Amino acid sequence: MLSRLSEQIWADWIWFPEGHGWADLTDRDGQVFPKTQDLWATIPIALCFLVCRQIFERTVATPFAALLGVSDKQRFRAPPNPILESYFCSTSKHPTQSSIESLSKQSGCSVRQVQRWFRRRRNQDRPSKLKKFREACWRFTFYLLAFFAGLAVLIDVSIVSQSVAIAGCNVFQPLCLVSLQPLLPSQYWYYMIELGFYISLIFSVATDVKRKDFKEQIIHHVATISLISFSWLVNYIRAGTLIMLVHDASDYLMESAKIFNYAGWKKTCNIIFTVFAAVFIVTRLVILPFWIIYTTWVYPLTLYPPFLGFYFFNGLMLVLQALHIFWAVLILRMVVKFLPGNGIVEDERSDKEETDSEDEAEGREQREKFKNGHVQNGHTLLNNNHSKAD
Repeated sequence: MLSRLSEQIWADWIWFPEGHGWADLTDRDGQVFPKTQDLWATIPIALCFLVCRQIFERTVATPFAALLGVSDKQRFRAPPNPILESYFCSTSKHPTQSSIESLSKQSGCSVRQVQRWFRRRRNQDRPSKLKKFREACWRFTFYLLAFFAGLAVLIDVSIVSQSVAIAGCNVFQPLCLVSLQPLLPSQYWYYMIELGFYISLIFSVATDVKRKDFKEQIIHHVATISLISFSWLVNYIRAGTLIMLVHDASDYLMESAKIFNYAGWKKTCNIIFTVFAAVFIVTRLVILPFWIIYTTWVYPLTLYPPFLGFYFFNGLMLVLQALHIFWAVLILRMVVKFLPGNGIVEDERSDKEETDSEDEAEGREQREKFKNGHVQNGHTLLNNNHSKAD
């Protein structure tokens, strides 16, 4: 029964156009084609990435942060309060005004003290600047190396194809013809490393910096892993290589802009972010939809009827394109904010830390009152010790 089900799932008519099938991907005449079992290699590669990341962040990113003067800002910690902590964890991190007043009565604290407690408690859960800096350094390093690796793969394809013109045609052939192209060693390693990296992002999602587009990032990672895996299985290697290269072309610029932003180099950050915005729009809103998706969606329909694999591949492409439009809107908002001279780029995906300066001023006033024998609402001040984060 399982063998029959497997045969139905992997039937030629599902994954290939009429006249083509898995038999076309059998090694022959010294030519090698992708195999399903090759994908298992991405799991140990992903684990290696997780280990390498920890080593990189400690031995490279952290000293680099110290060199640029990136350090964690000391934060005021919210003092222990079981009533407020229970509400924070189980109900809401942002209580309404009526909830604050109710919590004030339950905890015996003033409304201002409850507001301050929640503000400090939210800040405790936010990632530190150093953590974000290390993550940006790691991703910048990978995306930059991956971009040049993708260029090297295209050069390898050009050499094997004997001319750039022929290589371009091979890359953008319709899907049924792409499946007949043999696999090059450079393409194998490029695919395995890219897929292993995105799998490692899924493994580390629980500890990575969470931004407002967290759900969109998860969708992106899942769609990317599915797209890379599927394109490997049915040998859409030429199209897949170009898709990954187009993505890597702008990602390292975004991460470098973050690095300079965390380091306080605002003008450099703004310049790099502007370049990133231009590259992002050109590669993902122009080249990808009007050049690559056209050759995988529109042109093949002139040669053969659509099939399930055709819809699956291009459906994932459209999911990625929708996400690109979503992020392009956020990017343009950020660019508009600083172009007239408003100052700096603010990542609209980030959860901004709430200032504690108001607390400090109020804390000084409260300490003076406490020294003079005054108490507030008939009880000891909630935060008169102002203990700081370690």
